[in-house]
Amino acid sequence: MKRAVALIAVAIAVAIGATIVAGRDDPGSGTVADRARDIAAGLRCPVCLNLSVADSPSRLAGEMRAAIASRVRSGETDEEIRAYFVDRYGEWILLEPTRRGLNLLPWALPVVALVAGLAVWLALVRRRPPRDDMAVSQSERRRIEHELRGLEEST
Repeated sequence: MKRAVALIAVAIAVAIGATIVAGRDDPGSGTVADRARDIAAGLRCPVCLNLSVADSPSRLAGEMRAAIASRVRSGETDEEIRAYFVDRYGEWILLEPTRRGLNLLPWALPVVALVAGLAVWLALVRRRPPRDDMAVSQSERRRIEHELRGLEEST
């Protein structure tokens, strides 16, 4: 049982690590248009609110896309460009919350819920007594034998 718990813990750790590694972007890679699109996809359109700057048809989003492309061409990093828009519009402009303070809650809650659920499940499995409901009582055994004799006599 302890080996199974250890294997499950290792599997969860590997899955979390793989997710973190896969989620990282190399900020220096890609063309200007690709980088500008990636940055714009992470910013909320101030006009549409439910669309990213990359997907919004509004004029302001178009101006923001042009500003992003201009800043990418001037050599600013992705984080510097995001910081510019956060300074200008506030942190709500980011479609993905930063991973600090109370914003850690949406990132950590699924992992905490998974670990807590696994712990509760393991506690319940360990407490469960062995099942004896498959054992047949003497009275049931006599009834079964009686019915089997009745079937044998009728054939």
